[in-house]
Amino acid sequence: MKKLSILFCTAVLACSLSKQEVQAQALPEQKETLQSLIKVNDYFMKKHADYTLPSFRDNIRPSNIWTRGVYYEGLMALYGIYPREDYYRYTYDWAAYHKWGMRNGNTTRNADDQCCGQVYIDLYNLCPSDPGMLRNIKASIDMVVNTPQVNDWWWVDAIQMAMPIYAKLGKMSGEQKYYDKMWDLYSYTRNTHGEAGMYNAKEGLWWRDHDFDPPYKEPNGKNCYWSRGNGWVYAALVRVLNEIPATEVHRQDYINDFLTMSKALKQCQRKDGFWNVSLHDESNFGGKETSGTALFVYGMAWGVRNGLLDRKEYLPILLKAWNAMTKEAVHPNGFLGYVQGTGKEPKDSQPVTYTSVPDFEDYGVGCFLLAGTEVYKLK
Repeated sequence: MKKLSILFCTAVLACSLSKQEVQAQALPEQKETLQSLIKVNDYFMKKHADYTLPSFRDNIRPSNIWTRGVYYEGLMALYGIYPREDYYRYTYDWAAYHKWGMRNGNTTRNADDQCCGQVYIDLYNLCPSDPGMLRNIKASIDMVVNTPQVNDWWWVDAIQMAMPIYAKLGKMSGEQKYYDKMWDLYSYTRNTHGEAGMYNAKEGLWWRDHDFDPPYKEPNGKNCYWSRGNGWVYAALVRVLNEIPATEVHRQDYINDFLTMSKALKQCQRKDGFWNVSLHDESNFGGKETSGTALFVYGMAWGVRNGLLDRKEYLPILLKAWNAMTKEAVHPNGFLGYVQGTGKEPKDSQPVTYTSVPDFEDYGVGCFLLAGTEVYKLK
């Protein structure tokens, strides 16, 4: 009788745990997700109300640098699901203040400089009345398209900063040259740059740049894969696939990389839902990190929503990460914790904590907004 009682209690406990697990994996209500996004964004907009102010880290940088460009990518995504007038005005006025230009002018080939162009194009698409909104970014990209060099994206972040611009211009103009040059740049970085490219197809992850190619290793002897660096590529693939037509000759190549990365990222998620700054070595400045985690949520949610990723397999993963960020990284006042500051590897901008303020807050917020808007769209 005693054994039956124990078995019954065990079964009840197992059932209870199973229900808790299902509940933890349930989609949050859209209202709840939106409230988190509004809170985080309102904090940032209030703190950085003057969008014209440059940054003063090491040297003076204007506010159209890549960090702010990524933020506005996120804000435009939020505007897409919640079109508040102040969101649009905050974005448009920023772009107009910079005269729809880039930090180093139209002759720049630097992807970081070009990042702001993604937002300029998005603003133009909302109200395509002034060709001047596109003149500078198109001139810069056309210069790259019309020259033979393909080694511009020598650091992995560059793929997200610039690659979606080519996809957007290709879609807008209908000209194949943008898609072709985009592939040439991407495939060179992937397969050729450094010793043998910056992508390890066997492990489905990217090195940040050639400095981290083998024989460089993490303290535990594994390859060094930086979380946010891989997040940039993952997000770029999403933003490109969202633009290019089904008939684009390299669409399946991008999809294949997206699927392989998804499997690799699934395998290295932390138990608490976050990802470490070092994807394969939790001993090397291990700990929660929000920006990389948000980019992975963004990609996985988009993949599930668009039928590229199996819902049963990936929905629990991305929701575990999203719930972890909203519960453990978002402060009551909207400040976003656990964001690693700028750098290129796990040791940079440490320590990364709940209360530490990164040298640039904007891109972390942008990544979070991208993630949340995709979660919001899930049904």
